Amino acid sequence: MLEFTWPWAFAALPVPLLVYLFFSRAARQDAALYVPFYQRLSQLQTDSSRVDTNRLLRWLCCILIWLAMVLAASRPQWVGEAIQLPSSGRDLMLAVDISGSMEARDMVINNVQLSRFEVMKVVVSDFAERREGDRLGLILFAAHAYIQTPLTFDRNTVAKLISELEIGMIEESATAIGDAIGLAVKHLRERPANSRVLVLLTDGVNNAGAISPLQAGQLAQTEDIKIYTIGMGADSLVQRSFQGSRSINPSAELDEENLTAIAEATGGRYFRARNVEDLVDIYAELDTLETIEQDEQTFRPINVLFYWPLGFALVLSFLLTLLSVPWGAFFTRSPAKPAESSISEASAAGGQR
Repeated sequence: MLEFTWPWAFAALPVPLLVYLFFSRAARQDAALYVPFYQRLSQLQTDSSRVDTNRLLRWLCCILIWLAMVLAASRPQWVGEAIQLPSSGRDLMLAVDISGSMEARDMVINNVQLSRFEVMKVVVSDFAERREGDRLGLILFAAHAYIQTPLTFDRNTVAKLISELEIGMIEESATAIGDAIGLAVKHLRERPANSRVLVLLTDGVNNAGAISPLQAGQLAQTEDIKIYTIGMGADSLVQRSFQGSRSINPSAELDEENLTAIAEATGGRYFRARNVEDLVDIYAELDTLETIEQDEQTFRPINVLFYWPLGFALVLSFLLTLLSVPWGAFFTRSPAKPAESSISEASAAGGQR
């Protein structure tokens, strides 16, 4: 249906009429000579002359322009039919580590070594696309934590943003796990109880930020936010060099103890992703989280229409300008001037006489 955001704007409709009446009365009062029968003379003159079509069109344009401008000022909008939003699901924040350590190439697919970061983007974006009915949010953290996407039902956009992540978007020299958890608590604390979930993925230890992971976990526990933590990275990696091959542990800095303590304190669970298959299975298991019934919500699409009457007023303004131009002056020929030769001949003849 059609609605007007500012209907009080229609109170300005009689303003031109009031201005016209005021100035016409002032003009009559300031007249230098008062003629009692002037109105009768004007009527006689009007009856004997043709109607000025151009003037009527100008008046009509002015009236329509004012009506269109007032209509645009009232901000009309078309409100569509109510669309019911999903009434079940979770408020799920995804916190992903994009520090420099995520570039470690210890994930293997078909004998091809890939970085943790590349695998994480594919698995987590696919997980986001499957979360139909959930509100999803995205938090990025490295040396600092930032909210990339607030909670939204648009899971396709969240998945696309995850697939477009790049190392270096945040200072990558450290990992602020505590700040990421604290930022998630800030955005989830106002959501309905029993539906607040945080899934945090990291491959390191907290070495930056203003709050420790355990303190942030206690805050999440107070706000009834369930945290699932995922430690990513292989246990061993064969490193080849000119001196031979040696086996190293690329996940030596992974703080499994604190990640486990945070998950258990909030009613969640800690997962260990040593390879691609583990990571896929973890997010498949997270898909089995129980849904929470929420209050029914509706959404009405709104299309703003003020630019239509505003554009109509602009077109009429151009038409009014064309009607106000004295086009007859451009087509009226000016009287021809006498030629200089004729003037000189006439003066010569006068001299001979």
